[in-house]
Amino acid sequence: MSDPNTDRATVAGFGREWATFTQSAEAFTDADRRAMFDAYFAIFPWAALPRDSVGADIGCGSGRWAMLVAPRVGELHLVDPAPKALAVARANLADVGNVCFHLASVAALPFADGSLDFAYCLGVLHHVPDTAQALRDLATKLKSGAPFLVYLYYAFDNRSPAYRALWRISNAGRLVLSRAPYPVQIAATATIALLVYWPLARTAALLERIGLLPRAWPLAYYRKRAFYVMRTDAFDRFCTRLERRFTRAQIADMLGAVGFTDIKFSEQEPFWVAVARKR
Repeated sequence: MSDPNTDRATVAGFGREWATFTQSAEAFTDADRRAMFDAYFAIFPWAALPRDSVGADIGCGSGRWAMLVAPRVGELHLVDPAPKALAVARANLADVGNVCFHLASVAALPFADGSLDFAYCLGVLHHVPDTAQALRDLATKLKSGAPFLVYLYYAFDNRSPAYRALWRISNAGRLVLSRAPYPVQIAATATIALLVYWPLARTAALLERIGLLPRAWPLAYYRKRAFYVMRTDAFDRFCTRLERRFTRAQIADMLGAVGFTDIKFSEQEPFWVAVARKR
C-alpha cells in the first residue's frame, strides 16, 4: 500500500500469518470462535442497529469474526490491505451471501462519508504508524450515532510493575523474531506456544478449578482455549514488526478527539476493548 499510514512489512506479515493460520471451521473450533467473539462483542449494542444495517469489518484478516457478525446484519463489508488475508477471508465466507470484500487500508476506505451503520476494528490499529489518524479516517465513514467497536493493545496500565517487566523481556524477543526468516518465525513461535503458553495456560486452568488462580497469572486468558489459538496468538505476538500500546485513558482521549462519545470499556480480557458512538 502506498499511503503513509500503512507499514508494508507489517501488512505483508499479516498476509503470511492468515495464510498459515486460516481460522477455518476445521482448524478453529466453534467453541473457541464463539467464546472469543463473545469476549470482544460483549459490550456491542446489537439492539441499537437498524434493520438491514450496513457495516464494516476493518482489517478483517481471516474473516474469523465476520463469520459470526454477518448473520446478524444486513450487509457486511470486509476490508484488509493484505491480498493473502483477503483471499483467506473470501474462502472462509464463501457460502455467506451478504458480505463483500475490499482490498484497502484504513486511510483509503471505499465508503462514502457518513454511510456506515456500524463498524468494528479488532487488533488492527495498534499496527499502523498513526493510530489517532486511522481512527479519524474511520470515524468519517460512520453515520451520526453509529456504534464503533475497537480493540487496541493495552499498555498494562491495570497490571503490576512486575507484570510490565515480564512483558518488556518478552518484547525483546519480538523485536528479534519479527525480523527473522518466516520458517524461523513458525518454528520459534510453535515452540513458544508449546513450552510457554500451553503450560502456563493449563496451570491457570488447574488453579482456577481449585479456586487459587491469581488475577495476574501470565497467559491465564488461554486457560480454556485450544492449542491452535495459542499457536496463532504466539505468532501474532512475536512476529509483528510494528506494535503500539495504549492506556485506557489514551484510547478514550483519541476516540473523543475524533468525534466519538458514550465511550464504554469492557472490563474483561482482552484489554482494551471499547465501544463508542459517532457524535
